[in-house]
Amino acid sequence: MAIRAVLWDIDDTLFDYGAADRIGMRNHLDHEGLPDSCTGVEQALGLWAELTERHWARFAAGECDFQGQRRDRVRDFLSRPLSDEEADAWFGRHVVHYEAAWSLFPDTVPVLDVLAGEYRHAVLSNSAFDHQDRKLRVLGVRDRFEVLLCAAELGVSKPEAAAFHAACRALDLPPHEVAYVGNEPDIDARGAADAGLFGIWLDRRGSGDRPDLTRITGLAELPAVLRGDTRFGAVSSIG
Repeated sequence: MAIRAVLWDIDDTLFDYGAADRIGMRNHLDHEGLPDSCTGVEQALGLWAELTERHWARFAAGECDFQGQRRDRVRDFLSRPLSDEEADAWFGRHVVHYEAAWSLFPDTVPVLDVLAGEYRHAVLSNSAFDHQDRKLRVLGVRDRFEVLLCAAELGVSKPEAAAFHAACRALDLPPHEVAYVGNEPDIDARGAADAGLFGIWLDRRGSGDRPDLTRITGLAELPAVLRGDTRFGAVSSIG
């Protein structure tokens, strides 16, 4: 049966989270200084990325709330027993630089334009609604998505089937009529496929090595894949 809706991941799929995070933290450290455990900026950026992954995993597993994972990242990064207020203040100063670096990937708006008349669109994110809703509004694309669901409010996160099924229920569509597009091969594409959706791995880095997954290396390839022209090596229909 044909795909009727596209369910999207946000960070590192539509939104260039990796670049914004590095640029924002680099500028933040220019003002704050390096943590005592780091001798250079690249080491500090690597530590921040490692801690972000670790504490996001805790949040996704329900071990802490959204604000808690932020506070714990700051405490671990600075190796200091900060109060909640102190950790929030440090992270708040970081957010100013991070948000100044926000941008969509260049292929995001073109593919949304191409697909607008053929498919419904929604978002499923392992984040919090207020955070992602504001992000999409600032980036100017919130009105492209009729549904926005996030793990913090759902109480379940990708790759659990319940998260994908909640989005399908919100769209009032069966899973086999919904495609999910995300940058994580297992959390996004494999999780979606196991839940009965058409899972698509957006492998922007071209790392490959997952023959079990439907893979694209850029969003220009997505329209052909959704239309069933091909699931591999799709020809761009954008630009």
